Amino acid sequence: MLEPDQWKTIYRLVGWLDRENGRSQGEISLRLVKLAEEVGEVSQAWIGAAGQNPRKGITHTRRDVCDELVDVMVTAAVALVSIADGNPDDMVAEKLAKIEARSQAAV
Repeated sequence: MLEPDQWKTIYRLVGWLDRENGRSQGEISLRLVKLAEEVGEVSQAWIGAAGQNPRKGITHTRRDVCDELVDVMVTAAVALVSIADGNPDDMVAEKLAKIEARSQAAV
């Protein structure tokens, strides 16, 4: 979960996007599609960190992968705030509790 000040930053980012791009259905769709782009960047960084492409060799570090993962988290939080009917922090807490309960049931 994000800290309160971090959620404030997310809300400011959403406000900025709303002012610049509006909040039409198309804009919301693009905010969701942006997640796919960010996940692709995680994959690219991981391939680069593993040196999977012999032509390129090692092009990224684990820190690069972590940075891209944080981009995914921020992009997801922006999308969540953009469409949520309710407190996004509560939604994250509820979902984490469900996931934790499932994981405990599996052991």
